[in-house]
Amino acid sequence: MLRTRKPLVAALVALPLALAGCAGGGSGGGDSDDQTLTIWHYENDESAMGQAWAKAIEIFEDENPDVEVVVEKQTFEQIQKNAKIVLTGDDVPDVMEYNKGNATAGQLASQGLLTPLTDAATERGWDTTLSASLQTTATYDENGLMGSGEWYGVPNYGEFVGVYYNKDMFAQHGVEVPTTLAELETAMATFQAAGVTPLAEAGAEYPLGQLWYELVLANADQEFVDAYQLFDGEVDFQGPEMTKATETLADWIDKGYIASDSAALTAEDMGVSFINGTYPMMVSGSWWFGRLVEEMNADWGQFNFPGNTLQVGSSGNLWVVPTNADSKSLAEEFIDITLRPEVQNILGEAGGLPVAGDVSAITDERTKTLTQNFDDILAADGLAFYPDWPVAGYYDVIVSQLQSLVNQSKTPAEVLDGLSGPYEEGKADLLEG
Repeated sequence: MLRTRKPLVAALVALPLALAGCAGGGSGGGDSDDQTLTIWHYENDESAMGQAWAKAIEIFEDENPDVEVVVEKQTFEQIQKNAKIVLTGDDVPDVMEYNKGNATAGQLASQGLLTPLTDAATERGWDTTLSASLQTTATYDENGLMGSGEWYGVPNYGEFVGVYYNKDMFAQHGVEVPTTLAELETAMATFQAAGVTPLAEAGAEYPLGQLWYELVLANADQEFVDAYQLFDGEVDFQGPEMTKATETLADWIDKGYIASDSAALTAEDMGVSFINGTYPMMVSGSWWFGRLVEEMNADWGQFNFPGNTLQVGSSGNLWVVPTNADSKSLAEEFIDITLRPEVQNILGEAGGLPVAGDVSAITDERTKTLTQNFDDILAADGLAFYPDWPVAGYYDVIVSQLQSLVNQSKTPAEVLDGLSGPYEEGKADLLEG
């Protein structure tokens, strides 16, 4: 019953208000009589998500033999760019993968383009299956701000930032895996004394900002995270959380723990240099895991940022149901299936960080460690999201300000002033609706 279609790039360009041939639409809401479930996603078949969702489709078809499943393979950029235009029409998918956050799922929700899923979350137990920090990206208020209001999406995998380390280099220099920030600094000092720069970094893109935010979280609590990310309170950019983090990062730069040319390096530069054995540690996301498995020859492992209860990370992308979808109840059933153990365990085995899986079912040791580290964060309700999430355009602000720190053209206090202004302006714009 499964039919797979190629991305409708040409259709989106030529006919922006209706995706020609999309079998899920037509009546502009409610449940259809033609018993078709149309799914849009942008994961390749070999990925952890692609494998897991193929299993979910198989289960759905077994349990709904009279329903035809149509999979429309899109691209991330295609859905990001065209979702608002497409979803205002009648020819829409019944369920689709979409990016989480205020500027994406939140924006569509605030514009009435997504179906509230709060009742389904309660009836199907999603509100107990998913931890509170995972639920944050699933709920949005009337202004599209995440963390409260109705459920508009459901995640079934996660992502987080941790520390990848070269086990061979650690053994060569007699360095143990650190469990506290002080131990991490001791380890970095040991490498530096031996003429080895400890941290692979990239100041031209996201990695340095994520390292900075890990240091912020080392000094922060949940109240701070709620204020910074959800605007539940005021953020003091010259307060102890951000001041200590920025001064620590400046200190690491002064001591040579981060290479002086890192300001101009990209995430790809960082990853390749770690893979090649230039640096013993890389602080970055779980999305690097598969690449390291395929390309890194040295023995390596991964641990959570030492000493932190709060960690950089979030749910993965969301399953959402468009307001004009025909088969909403079928869409909810499919979403529910993606959270079942047999689907979640496929995610886990493939390194996809399930949100409701069984770590003991994973056989590969590296994958088991990665998943256990993520489970430890979830158990502490420790996902603190990403530093650039709060306001539009903040990614570029963080990159620019931290490049100035690496280049030593700004003091930590000046960097924090540079971060504060755009944050407060963006916050005011969002709260004004």
